[in-house]
Amino acid sequence: MKYLAAYLLLVQGGNTSPSAADIKSVIEAVGVEAEEAKINSLLSSLEGKGSIEEIVAEGQTKLASVPAGGAGGAASAGGAAAGGAAEEAAEEAKEEEKEESDDDMGFGLFD
Repeated sequence: MKYLAAYLLLVQGGNTSPSAADIKSVIEAVGVEAEEAKINSLLSSLEGKGSIEEIVAEGQTKLASVPAGGAGGAASAGGAAAGGAAEEAAEEAKEEEKEESDDDMGFGLFD
């Protein structure tokens, strides 16, 4: 993943066709030892596939067709998961308020 991130940083910076040496210099700039085999594997997998924008767009269409439902109580997709998490957090906050009000039995610490 770090090799792909370095590649994408180079492309974003204006280098439309980063070389293995370019990727290696980015990886090593952050203090990580670069593996030539992984860099070459990345470059060979991207070879002949067009621009990075086309590759990302193709990947997004593939992800759109992936089922995201779960079994049992698992949340489904991103929006539903975020909505469910927000609802759960609100319920937990209400429960905590109830518990706190029950604990003081009507008397506050400084009343």
